[in-house]
Amino acid sequence: MRKLPVFELDDLRVDDVHVLVPHGEIDALTAPTLGRRMLELIEEGMSRLVVDLSETTFMDSTGLGVLINGLRQTDRKQGKLVLVCPTERIMRPFEITGLHNHLSIVKTRDEALSAFAHSA
Repeated sequence: MRKLPVFELDDLRVDDVHVLVPHGEIDALTAPTLGRRMLELIEEGMSRLVVDLSETTFMDSTGLGVLINGLRQTDRKQGKLVLVCPTERIMRPFEITGLHNHLSIVKTRDEALSAFAHSA
């Protein structure tokens, strides 16, 4: 029997920014967990979000869709979503689809948090 990859979602607050750190693969099985948490935070009024993909090993189109939905929802609440994509492997889907032109994407969490400091 094939063992399913482990997926975890770290959830922390840094001042008035909420940081989500998915560990493992973001695919059709796990993306809904990330999407639900993003929507919960946005509905609770936390519309300044960072999704740090440093610990993500793979992401499919379902993951991209969840992030696009998160972008729409943060925009609707006059918030901001910043992604941390430090590796080419995780950045590649954004480049192939052209989404890198529509999302705020940086290489480190510090850069992501600085993006909020500059927009405050």
